[in-house]
Amino acid sequence: MPSPSDDKTLDIVLDVKVKVTVQLGSCLLPMREVLELAAGTVIQLSQQASDPVGLYVNDKLIAYGEVVVVEDSFGIKITELVGAPKA
Repeated sequence: MPSPSDDKTLDIVLDVKVKVTVQLGSCLLPMREVLELAAGTVIQLSQQASDPVGLYVNDKLIAYGEVVVVEDSFGIKITELVGAPKA
């Protein structure tokens, strides 16, 4: 059973900032093609448009989701937590 001091310990880390990243997809390119990249270049990713994107916290995958548009910005709707039992 948690003690009151455990709540204070948790409070210490609740405001710590972490890097949150959404990975849309990836690909492998030879360095020759990387050096030829320019504005307007389209890079085909290994992921399909309907595939879920990965949500990473400090480079650790924690969830999958769908890309959504919120007003004029992109967002992610979480559809599955990694390691959580599936319903």
